[in-house]
Amino acid sequence: MLDSIKSLAHQYAADIVNTRRHLHAHPELSFQERNTARFVADQLKAIGITPQEGVADTGLTALIEGRNPSSRVIALRADMDALPIHEANNVPYKSTVEGVMHACGHDAHTASLLGVARILHVLRDQFDGTVKLVFQPGEEKAPGGASLMIKEGVLENPTPASMIGQHVAPNIPVGKIGFREGMYMASTDELYLTVRGKGGHAAMPDNLVDPVLIASHIIVALQQIISRNRPPASPSVLSFGRFIADGVTNVIPNEVTIQGTFRCMNEGWRAEGQRRMVKLAEGIAEAMGGSCEFTIVNGYPFLKNHPELTRRIRAQAVEYMGADNVVDLDLWMAGEDFAFYSQVVDSCFYRLGTRNESRGIISGVHTPTFDIDEAALETGAGLMSWLAVRELMV
Repeated sequence: MLDSIKSLAHQYAADIVNTRRHLHAHPELSFQERNTARFVADQLKAIGITPQEGVADTGLTALIEGRNPSSRVIALRADMDALPIHEANNVPYKSTVEGVMHACGHDAHTASLLGVARILHVLRDQFDGTVKLVFQPGEEKAPGGASLMIKEGVLENPTPASMIGQHVAPNIPVGKIGFREGMYMASTDELYLTVRGKGGHAAMPDNLVDPVLIASHIIVALQQIISRNRPPASPSVLSFGRFIADGVTNVIPNEVTIQGTFRCMNEGWRAEGQRRMVKLAEGIAEAMGGSCEFTIVNGYPFLKNHPELTRRIRAQAVEYMGADNVVDLDLWMAGEDFAFYSQVVDSCFYRLGTRNESRGIISGVHTPTFDIDEAALETGAGLMSWLAVRELMV
């Protein structure tokens, strides 16, 4: 089976590259992936697979049934949305949509999963069980397409025993794969603060309640939530990227607005940290004569890779790739809505190396110059096919 999958992945490699290039040239933003979903559906139908369309509006699923389809079910996921970034690459497949770009590799994820569909459809008489393909919208935008697809029953009828996802990794050389057991990626909450006081002439601070000073104290004090209240074994990040005090050199404004992010890998600490931040900020503002309105928008939960499943899949990847091409990953405080699946079903989310320094393919995700070494697509489709088949044997 391994040789058959590798042979088919090589056979379809050029088609997978062309699929990725089409998707890259025609990106669509989160929850607007209508043409993308239509393209994916048409590709599946051409293979001979009938998709279920309109899941979470622009998502779709499909089943590849082998022998004895109900014996075991494995789900594979790819996301389809792009980002509001203007592409700076000068390539034949450059985005044709002004200000929209596949800068996070979702075009590669979708193309790879369509490659998996082609490979496993050919081999369906050689394995037992069912592979559920999940083409998901809106990974880049809250509330996350994964959460909506789960609500609409993507993990039911049939219910998968486990779920596998892959993501491009511009920091890992092409031809290599990365894994991490347990905690891997962080929860992602958005923080919005409005600090109010009484503005006026900067030369008469005794007549004012300075919201700039209050807000500054709040930002500094909130860091003690991480340094003094966080459990030492629980990674957390609290960062503020926006601070607007719209006065001038001699005018203090009436209010200051602040925006930031809170990230961690423990749902209990996440809730406690949020509670402490709100209480501390409101208390400081009140003590200094002002007020603070603190709004928290809950984002994705933390992503956890099921240890036993991940160990097993890592071993299967070694079978396919060779031990030298399978690497260990560090904790990563970025967020991913695959985390929603990982909170419900045994899951493994691994990284697909796409870096090639000799060709200048080194830019990080979410940048205007992001690109991949497309040799990774053959690996992505072949490896995921192999992992699915091997997991059906468990």
